[in-house]
Amino acid sequence: MNQPARHGGRGAGRGGRPAVLTPGRIVAAAVEVLDAEGLDALTMRRIGTQLGVAAMSLYRHVPNRDALLAAVVDHLFSEAVIEPDPASSWAEALTRFATAYRRTLLAHPHAVPLLATHPVDVDTGLTLLTGLLDRFAAAGVPRDDALTAIQSVGVYVLGHALAQVGTPPGTDGPAPAADPAATAFYDHWFDAGLLAMVTGFERRLAG
Repeated sequence: MNQPARHGGRGAGRGGRPAVLTPGRIVAAAVEVLDAEGLDALTMRRIGTQLGVAAMSLYRHVPNRDALLAAVVDHLFSEAVIEPDPASSWAEALTRFATAYRRTLLAHPHAVPLLATHPVDVDTGLTLLTGLLDRFAAAGVPRDDALTAIQSVGVYVLGHALAQVGTPPGTDGPAPAADPAATAFYDHWFDAGLLAMVTGFERRLAG
């Protein structure tokens, strides 16, 4: 006699009951799937399997896949934002933000194309970047100029990460793992480009 199949997904709770779903749990599961299997695997059905629940139950918390992708983008961006030292200059805080953002992107390489094509929610982004914007304000830099500098650096970080983790045109599958020499090359390239950008904004916004 065949025994019924058991499903012990991450969402299983005590006594085999599925754990209580929350938007946070759904997004965390989505990031796990994204990291392990790539963007194409990020479907409501796959997330339901990851959590050990029916896909339809997810729609009570996330209305559709586009909303799920937007939530993943905001979640990953929040990982990258580090509260700046109140004593730091805006240039130091901007450099620290860029370095942390890149570190997050390289830790989630399958997410880089997603963040490059799905912008962070404006209100969420501004809230997360309050500390960084405060450093510009403390130096008397107008808010519009501060946003231009931050957005420009953010786009540079994304573009550089795409160059490092992307798949070369005409090839199938993910790019091969970088060797130490390649990693050192990209690190040097990133640092040089970031320094040039921040220095340029310092000169432009001086006074």
